[in-house]
Amino acid sequence: MRTEPAGSHDLRHHGDAEVRDDGARLTDLAVNVRADTPPAWLRERIAGSLAGLAAYPDGRAARSAVAARHGVAVERVLLTAGAAEAFVLLARALTVRHAVVVHPQFTEPEAALRDAGHPVERVLLREEDGFRLDPAAVPEDADLVVVGNPTNPTSVLHPAASIAGLARPGRTLVVDEAFLDAVPGEREALAGRTDVPGLVVLRSLTKTWGLAGLRIGYVLADPETIAALERAQPLWPVSTPALAAAQACMEPRALAEAAHAAHRVATDRAHLVAGLREFAPDGLRVVEPAEGPFVLVRLPRATAVRRHLRDLGWAVRRGDTFPGLDEGWLRLAVRDRPTVNRFLQALDQAVTLARG
Repeated sequence: MRTEPAGSHDLRHHGDAEVRDDGARLTDLAVNVRADTPPAWLRERIAGSLAGLAAYPDGRAARSAVAARHGVAVERVLLTAGAAEAFVLLARALTVRHAVVVHPQFTEPEAALRDAGHPVERVLLREEDGFRLDPAAVPEDADLVVVGNPTNPTSVLHPAASIAGLARPGRTLVVDEAFLDAVPGEREALAGRTDVPGLVVLRSLTKTWGLAGLRIGYVLADPETIAALERAQPLWPVSTPALAAAQACMEPRALAEAAHAAHRVATDRAHLVAGLREFAPDGLRVVEPAEGPFVLVRLPRATAVRRHLRDLGWAVRRGDTFPGLDEGWLRLAVRDRPTVNRFLQALDQAVTLARG
């Protein structure tokens, strides 16, 4: 593990850039939103909320539902317009002297901190260590530490004990669990824990439920932190349809469906990884074990391969915008078996074309 100052990575580049405009025609393996979502029952719940649009949003029921789902007091929950808003609130509301972001990971936390005027130190996880976290590598005097679990884009699931070991008196420990509900059994989750000092857990409902266009997520933290974040929010920050979605996604039926989807993703991911291993003679390497709904791969001539994949009708996520990675990396979203089979055929063509 090593540290580095800010570099030239485009922290505002995300997978949706691959499928905008002419990319809309492509089969999307660049965005980590579960396919075929939101389900019909959830669309109906959201549509039913439209009759109440004349009234200002009232988030109390949704907030209580989130609290009940995680077994915490309502005062420990804040609803947000997606997890991305939560990063902005943290950057604006907290007094930060020494912020550390563990990379490679989702880049919005660092972008939000820098936009708020906070200098950020990067701790880079290394490929040779499997991108695994060593808590001792985080500077002892850091008063804000941000880490993802499972981490986007590496798909590494860190042990909860290792992350909790980062907690210190006077330190805010921010754990991005946006993809944790895609892990069977939500192994290594810290959401709902109240025994870890300074813990702030972020969750997103946009990935599993296909609500990226609706913007809904939430924060779990001690009441004092939640109150500080809430003061930094504008009035009525979460729309009535988003609140209806949040409440619906906390119900037993939804939790059971999400758990089933997590097992299906694990099966589909295993099929994808097995297919990718066949490209080892071409120099392709998969970061394993992958635990999220996406995998990270390194391969020769990755930029050319990505370009040829686009020509063949496929969008994948470039890796060089993530600190700690370079142009040799690609992130691939997990899709169903037939889609994966077609993708592997296209990848074979793209690799051959890139070899020239």
